[in-house]
Amino acid sequence: MLTPREQLLTGHEEFQRLVQEHTQYSQRLESLTQKRYLTEDEKLEEVRLKKLKLRLKDQMLNLEQQAQRHSA
Repeated sequence: MLTPREQLLTGHEEFQRLVQEHTQYSQRLESLTQKRYLTEDEKLEEVRLKKLKLRLKDQMLNLEQQAQRHSA
């Protein structure tokens, strides 16, 4: 039996899009953290990306909870 997250990953386009965006933001953040020094623009981008990632995570969690309620 699939978990609600696995079900969403296989059949829910919005959830798939959110996961993809979250992954892209994570990758960009990783590239920023590899740098020894960040410019002011990069520091702002880092903060912005962290906020975006958190928002996406909240949206994904909300969708997972909805799916769990519907499957129960």
